[in-house]
Amino acid sequence: MSLAAAANGFIVFLLSVQVIQGQDDWRVTYTSTKICAVKGSTVEIHCSYRYPSRIYGRQITVEKTFWFTNMYPYDPVDLTTDPQYSGRVQYDCDKIRNYCTLRITDLRESDSAKYKFRFTTNQLTGYTGEPGVTLSVTGFQVQRSRVSSCNIGSCKYATLTCHSSCRLPHHPSYIWYENGKKIKEQQEPYDHYFYPEDSYSCALKGHEDVHSPLVCVHGQSCDRVTYTDRSICAFKGSSVDISCTYSSFKSITSEFWFSSKLSDQQGYNTRSKDVSKDPQYDRRVDVKTWGGHSTLRITDLRVSDSAQYRFKFKAGSFEWESSLPGTTLTVTDPDLQVQVIWSPVGPKLICHSSCLPSGRSSFIWYKNQTGIQGETSVSYGGYVNLADSYSCAYQSYRSPPVYAPKVPTLLTSSSGDVMKDDLVTLTCSSDANPVAKYTWYKKNQTPLSEEPQLLFSSIQTSDSGEYYCAAENELGRRTSEYVIINVQYAPNASSVSVSPSAEIVEGSSVTLTCSSDANPAAKYTWYKENQTLLEGQEDIYHFTSISSEDSGSYHCKSENRHGRINSTSLVLDVQYAPKLPSVSVSPSAEIVEGSSVNLTCSSDANPAANYTWYKEDEDSPKASGQIFTITDFTAEHSGNYYCEAQNTRGRQISTLHLTVVAGAWKLAAAGTISCVLLAILAVLAVFLWIRRKKALTQQYHGGERPDNGPQLNMGPVYDAPSAAAQRQPAEQQDELHYSSISFPQNQEEALYSNIRPAQPHRQREEEDEDSGVEYTAIKTESANGAPGTRRQEDGEDLFALYSTVKK
Repeated sequence: MSLAAAANGFIVFLLSVQVIQGQDDWRVTYTSTKICAVKGSTVEIHCSYRYPSRIYGRQITVEKTFWFTNMYPYDPVDLTTDPQYSGRVQYDCDKIRNYCTLRITDLRESDSAKYKFRFTTNQLTGYTGEPGVTLSVTGFQVQRSRVSSCNIGSCKYATLTCHSSCRLPHHPSYIWYENGKKIKEQQEPYDHYFYPEDSYSCALKGHEDVHSPLVCVHGQSCDRVTYTDRSICAFKGSSVDISCTYSSFKSITSEFWFSSKLSDQQGYNTRSKDVSKDPQYDRRVDVKTWGGHSTLRITDLRVSDSAQYRFKFKAGSFEWESSLPGTTLTVTDPDLQVQVIWSPVGPKLICHSSCLPSGRSSFIWYKNQTGIQGETSVSYGGYVNLADSYSCAYQSYRSPPVYAPKVPTLLTSSSGDVMKDDLVTLTCSSDANPVAKYTWYKKNQTPLSEEPQLLFSSIQTSDSGEYYCAAENELGRRTSEYVIINVQYAPNASSVSVSPSAEIVEGSSVTLTCSSDANPAAKYTWYKENQTLLEGQEDIYHFTSISSEDSGSYHCKSENRHGRINSTSLVLDVQYAPKLPSVSVSPSAEIVEGSSVNLTCSSDANPAANYTWYKEDEDSPKASGQIFTITDFTAEHSGNYYCEAQNTRGRQISTLHLTVVAGAWKLAAAGTISCVLLAILAVLAVFLWIRRKKALTQQYHGGERPDNGPQLNMGPVYDAPSAAAQRQPAEQQDELHYSSISFPQNQEEALYSNIRPAQPHRQREEEDEDSGVEYTAIKTESANGAPGTRRQEDGEDLFALYSTVKK
């Protein structure tokens, strides 16, 4: 199906067949495969494209889109950089909707070609859509038919047809021109009488700017003007030649060039002015006319010279001043530049401008500011070294040089410490032309950003590391040095932990560790309660052999130059076996028969000790608990009592000796007996002392030292520990305590004896029997209360005797 698209000044005839080409989600869709357009018109070629969103998990982005022709099948050249299309090509591409339009203005027959669309991505060098769009550029031609002579004069009758090789819409309407002036509009061919001096052209209605060349119906000497160029673009300050050919049926009497902007408009009358006589062109215009050719040269062009220029001649009474368009001149500021096109063999350099005369330009190329001999083409034909810079010149205008990026420099927005949650910006810059594209990397990671700046709106500790950037353009790639980001922050989340984490036993090795996240590293201060223990870099506090005195609450302070924080407290609970129990009796005075007695036992222990009371010669415990109460105390209750303190860590034993006073009538008899026994004992003691002294004297004179003999000490006499008790473990050694019993002052002295101390268990008694050891202790009180004591020395076997005398 065919149609004509005629809008916005276009004359384009499309074969509207949608073409889709592609695979694996890579695809280009062309709106049509064939387009026919009229010479001098404007054409638009449309396509859409698609591509997968990701490849191997990496996001795909389109980097460049462009059109090219089949003139460069293996080395696609962007049409915007092709000198043949200079100033006539425009892209309208939308990378969001993946749509792109190619627009070519002022079409020429040389523009007939196959046009293809190509796009490149960050994952693919380039993808070309096939089969492309074939553009045919043609013009309208006036064709004659059925020519016959007139009956009078030299005229001829003929039929004129407006013809084009493009397929036109049904029943088109045409505008006909005679000697450059519009004469009629009709759909059918033009039948008329034609004279030799007249010229004719046609145009499709609605597109009168695109008309056919002027033709003579018979002969070639009719009146007509044909311009060499429809449009010309030139740099400000340069020179331009505007040319035409002309002919006249009669002899020409005058001719000149005029500009549409110089026409005086007074009411409805328009009068043309010769540019060579206009003060605005003073000394800048030169006209040369010869043999049917005329050239208008304008030098030192100004932007104000932009206008449409026409040629006018007079031949007798006839004056040619066509309403058909002449040559349009556009004067712009120089924008000469070298464009870099990447081809399979490397970068290709093209001297480009939006305003260059195609096919007639001579260029000069420079390498590192030095002219290159023999390089005069619009494209540089030599090898492009990425370490060099290149530029081109046209007439007196020279482009800026192009070169690969220099080594990028990195700048950070923070001149001091980078603190957590700060706003931090890293900037990458590199001198390059074309302008470099930037990519940011963190060491050993994938790309982070493709912007000149890497922004951290609230930088975190995880952002610490080494960063660098790469600058890249069509000529090469360079990477920067590393910049180190060290995110600092005050100590936080401080805590104290203990190792081992199980129960802590006295004497074990214990380590406290202070944990605190900080940058720079924190200094630590250790505290027990509120007392400073240690200051320094160490985050541990070590107990080689922990003791019960080390129990308590510990915490640490973590501090760096950005702040400080105290940890939570940790309580150390050091466990240990019971210490030697302390035993006491209440009341503390002499125990009177029949009274009530409380025995109390206490021991420092962790965990708290359990207490058990034993009496010598009895197998089963007497009581449990710290306090043992004996009511109605009798003589049978006298003896040694043992308190055992025990916890999971060990046990200890202490001994308490109790005696009781008999009734009053018994005390008198006991007093008499006591005096007799006391006298006997005194005599016996003196005798033994004299004997012992003599023996020691003899030993001394015989070379022996008198260190091991018994000694007599005047003071209270206490029990020495039994042999069984001495064999007990250290933690089980007991301590013997004594209690005296008081008598009335007016009674005689009472004497009471015990042969040996009682044992709390039968086993102890057997041990004593096996050892054969006996202990003797004598306790007396004089009238003035001065005590005297005699102790067993170094395990010597003595008769044990316990006495309490109260006057």
